[in-house]
Amino acid sequence: QVQLVESGGGLVQPGGSLRLSCAASGFTFSAYNMNWYRQAPGKERELVATITTAGTSTIYADSVKGRFTISRDNAKNTVYLQMNSLKPEDAAVYYCNVYRRWNNYWGQGTQVTVSS
Repeated sequence: QVQLVESGGGLVQPGGSLRLSCAASGFTFSAYNMNWYRQAPGKERELVATITTAGTSTIYADSVKGRFTISRDNAKNTVYLQMNSLKPEDAAVYYCNVYRRWNNYWGQGTQVTVSS
């Protein structure tokens, strides 16, 4: 069964950095695009970044372009989100996601708090 386990969230000051990880299992990781989403309190879940199967192409939300970098290690079945120059508006629960066989799969999420 598909499992996605996020880690790496925490409290960081504005301007700081965090690296999120998502360990995947239960499916052929290298065969699927992977996504990071986030959801802030009172807001809809939004797509932050997408990476293609081989990692050769990435897409970012306008709000994070130039600050966040998505990457993957297919040998480790892991996708990462490097977040730099964090802003208070980046605070949210961040979720790893894969769309596989007409189903969306989600991890449990990892909390990112940006505050001085």
